[in-house]
Amino acid sequence: MADTAQRQAVLHSSVQLVGRTVAAAHETPDAPAVPVAAARKRPHAAWGLLLPALALLGIELAVRAGAVPAHLLPPPSDIAATLLQLGRADLAWHVLSSTVRVAIGFAAGALLGILAGALVGLDRRAAALLDPTVQALRAVPSLAWVPLLLLWLGIDEAPKLVLIAIGGFFPVYMGAASGIAGVDRKLVEVGRLYRLSHVALARRVLLPAALPSLMTGLRNGLSLAWMFMVAAELIAASKGLGYLLNDGRETGRADIVLAAIFLLALLGKASDTAMRALEQRLLAWRDDLARAA
Repeated sequence: MADTAQRQAVLHSSVQLVGRTVAAAHETPDAPAVPVAAARKRPHAAWGLLLPALALLGIELAVRAGAVPAHLLPPPSDIAATLLQLGRADLAWHVLSSTVRVAIGFAAGALLGILAGALVGLDRRAAALLDPTVQALRAVPSLAWVPLLLLWLGIDEAPKLVLIAIGGFFPVYMGAASGIAGVDRKLVEVGRLYRLSHVALARRVLLPAALPSLMTGLRNGLSLAWMFMVAAELIAASKGLGYLLNDGRETGRADIVLAAIFLLALLGKASDTAMRALEQRLLAWRDDLARAA
C-alpha cells in the first residue's frame, strides 16, 4: 500500500511538471502577461472621479429644478463660465501667486521641521526640552497667529510666508521625530557593528527606516500649508486665491467663491499627487499591502 501511494504521488508530480512545461512552451515572448495587481489598479482612477461627477450633476439638476436657490449655490455650469471669465482677466496671476507662496513657505517650514524632528528623535534631552513647547504651539489655531504676525512683520509678504511655514512645520516635525525615534534599535546596532560613521549610519540606516513616517508628515504638511495660505491671503492681500475668496464674499458673488474653492481643491490634489509619486519612488523597496492590492 505504501509503494502504491508513493507511485501515485510521483505520477501526480510528473503530470504537474509536464503541464507546466507545456504551458510555458505555448507562451509567446512578444506578449508578456500583465500582472494581476496592475490589472486591478487600472480602474481606481476612474472610480475616484465618479463621486465628484455625481455630486456636480446632482447640484446642476437641483438648481435648474429650483430646489436650491441659484444665488446661494450656483450650478456648476455657471461656475465654469466664471472660471472662463476670470481666466481672460488675471486668474493666472492669482493662481501663480498662491502657488509661489505655498512653495516658499512650505519649503522653509519643512526644512525646519526635518531638522527639529531629527534633533528630537535622536537626542532624549532635546526631546525633553523642545517637544512639550512644540506640542503646545501645535494646538494654536492658524488664525490666532495672524494678529501677532501682522504686528511683528507688517502687511507685506513676510507674514504670509511665515504663516504658511508654520502650517507646514508641525506635521513634518511630527513625522521626522516619530520616524527616527521609532527606528528599530537592532538596525542601529548592526550599523555600529559594521563600524559605520555617524553620517553613514544616518544615511544608510536611520533615513531609510524613518522615510515612511517622514513622507507622511510631508504630505500632511503640504496640505496644511495650502490651508494656512488661505488664512494668510484673507488678510491684507491684493492677489491670490484667498483674495478671490474674500472678494467674492464682499461682492456677494457665490460663483467666485466656489470657483476659488474649486481651484484650491484642484491645486491641493495636484500637489499631493506629485508628493505621492515621489513617495512611491523613494519607497519602492517596500512590499506593503497597498502594492499587493
